[in-house]
Amino acid sequence: MRKINIGLSDEQRAGVVELLNRDLSDAYLVLIKTKKFHWDVIGPQFRSLHEIWEEQYTALTENIDAIAERVRALGGFPVGTAKGFLENSTIKEQEDNIPLATEMVAQLVDDHEQIIRNLRDHVDQCSEEFHDEGTSDFLTGLMEQHEEMAWMLRSFIEGESLKADGSKPEAEMKVPAQVK
Repeated sequence: MRKINIGLSDEQRAGVVELLNRDLSDAYLVLIKTKKFHWDVIGPQFRSLHEIWEEQYTALTENIDAIAERVRALGGFPVGTAKGFLENSTIKEQEDNIPLATEMVAQLVDDHEQIIRNLRDHVDQCSEEFHDEGTSDFLTGLMEQHEEMAWMLRSFIEGESLKADGSKPEAEMKVPAQVK
């Protein structure tokens, strides 16, 4: 194989590849969970969630490919087995049950927030420890996408009425009915 000469040492590239493989594994497990919930959701929220999750798993699939290609561009090899994804991920598999729709959403919010925290740390490591600003920037873009996905899902389950300025309305005073 031709020596890679992009201004990063073999050790720096190996460190970045390790971080990227963790991110790839997390993305793969949240993709699996999102697809499973997309298939299994029932109830009055079915259509909305079915469509949101289709949008999200499509974006996750593109991100997974981009992460794997970034690993290859740095001279590494992406994780590509279920065993490897499970060993490298901080996301836990969905248990063998089908939760209520709101619990599905809550689980995915938790997963996206975990990924965001990991990516935030990996952005810093890529920049400060490995001096790979390209990957740092790449991961920042992924983090922003997960922040948007988490926000969309979080908004779905919060479901409280708000005023136009974002504040919560005061509780309406209930007056007993007049007796004639």
